[in-house]
Amino acid sequence: MALGALLVVIVLIALGVHSCQVSANNSAMQSYTGDAASLIQSSNANGQALFKALATAGSAGATTTQNAIDSAGSQARTLVTRAQQLSVPDQLRNGNANLLLALRMRADGIGQIATQIQPALNGNQTAVDAIALQTARFYASDVVYKDYSSPEIYAAMNAAGVRFAGLPSGQFVPSLTWLVPSNIARALRVRLASGRIAPGLHGHRLDSVSVAGTALQVGSPNSLASTTPTFVLSFTNTGQNAESNVVCKVTVNGTSVTGSATVAQTLPGHSYTCDVTLSSPAPAGTQTVVAAIESVPGEKNTANNSISYTVTFP
Repeated sequence: MALGALLVVIVLIALGVHSCQVSANNSAMQSYTGDAASLIQSSNANGQALFKALATAGSAGATTTQNAIDSAGSQARTLVTRAQQLSVPDQLRNGNANLLLALRMRADGIGQIATQIQPALNGNQTAVDAIALQTARFYASDVVYKDYSSPEIYAAMNAAGVRFAGLPSGQFVPSLTWLVPSNIARALRVRLASGRIAPGLHGHRLDSVSVAGTALQVGSPNSLASTTPTFVLSFTNTGQNAESNVVCKVTVNGTSVTGSATVAQTLPGHSYTCDVTLSSPAPAGTQTVVAAIESVPGEKNTANNSISYTVTFP
């Protein structure tokens, strides 16, 4: 009888230990899925911020866009680090590996876009193509997460009989149109070269900008009397080719206020002017205004295409 009682005690202890182990494992799995859900939600939000920056690049200006993309890249790298530090139960290792892969693909893609956005905004076809390649990487990360990571995590949780709140959809790319270079160029408001580019130098130099007959000064404050002034851009065709449909543009940095005008044709060595009126009133106070002659197909030197001014609006 004593031996039987001892066996009963041993069995009860073993069952209790097993029950505690199962409970601890289930708790660990639930904790992991909560952390994974938080990561993918943050990644989704980061994707929204990134594509908003790309969609508004044409009006926000190159500096604002670059800063927004750099910020998205920093956030993406932080998410990868957080994923690497997760405590992962054995049953969820496959799902976690693919989750980490998806997050790395997104961080790497944003990093590459950060290096290409400036030439892309200047109409560089190669840079726009490179951005399209990275948006394709983002789409692949959606596939990795949706078709591999998420199902693997669900299957492991179901097999263990552990209830959990589920995982977010994990959609990073808002639309497949972002995979097409021409659509990316349209979103960035840049013109890409079509057909064969004539040999020789191409491009323009922005010489000066004036308002109401007064030239704006670089490095000094410029006070204007109107919130919707007309900027007169003076520029020169410094290339060896005639150019057509040359776009002049003025942007108030950090706002959606912009204006543009088009010169039908410019000839090598000749100077031109274009009148650009802001599309809406600029915010009162001191702002940074960027005037630019947009790059033309084949233009390689764009350093002299734009000038930034400090302008105070009434």
